[in-house]
Amino acid sequence: MTRHDIAFSVQTLSQFLLEPKKSHVNAARRVVKYVNNHPCQGVLLSSESSDQVSTYGDADRASCLQTRRSVTGYFVKIGKSVVCWKSNKLATVFRSSTEAEFRSIAVVTAELVWILSLLK
Repeated sequence: MTRHDIAFSVQTLSQFLLEPKKSHVNAARRVVKYVNNHPCQGVLLSSESSDQVSTYGDADRASCLQTRRSVTGYFVKIGKSVVCWKSNKLATVFRSSTEAEFRSIAVVTAELVWILSLLK
């Protein structure tokens, strides 16, 4: 996935693939029209070399309006370039925002350990 500008729209629309309504089809057409009108959008990688790895993550408890499940997200940067990102609706409903944040931290940490092992 290289089009972070449409990631949220595509992720939201993909939840209704089995039973799409007319509003979902109309929204999908708008996304396709946007992609056709903006062909050069995407992820840009910096040409500067850097060994600094940083990561950012967040969780939003019960933010999905349809299921009330928590959504977590993170991204990992090497230097100025974003090399990995993910947004995920969690399978369980958490009792507190702290619980959702700890889950998000665990997922980010696992991804960071994997990326650091690749770099070594």
